Amino acid sequence: MPITDDAGLDRLLDAETVAVVGCSTTPGKAAHDVPAYLQNQGYRVIPVNPFADEVLGEPAYDALGDVEEEIDLVDVFRPSEEVPEIVDAVRERHAARGDADAVWLQLGISHDEAAAAAEADGIDVVQDRCIKVEHGRLRS
Repeated sequence: MPITDDAGLDRLLDAETVAVVGCSTTPGKAAHDVPAYLQNQGYRVIPVNPFADEVLGEPAYDALGDVEEEIDLVDVFRPSEEVPEIVDAVRERHAARGDADAVWLQLGISHDEAAAAAEADGIDVVQDRCIKVEHGRLRS
């Protein structure tokens, strides 16, 4: 079952490095402003956006598998129908490298089957919640 309790959410907020799939270059979009907030809170944000060279002063990667740094959490700003492919990439990375221990699907994004597959591989999943809202609520 996806994580919904405060203790579980707070535990995931202990992450240090967050890969943001769908990180936007456009200020004012949630996919830009939420990662900027995370950066301001001390998280290392790694943008994954094949259409950008750099986001928030960090080099952007075309795909999750291209990220060389260790990833603690993958934050997803893509439509729900793209979640299975993204979660498959997280599962592959987790199996091969032992990182990417959690997937956070932003507000309005969910996919129960993909979430169940990730959880079966030992990956924590949050669905349909904003990491900025939860961080502000639990850590401020």
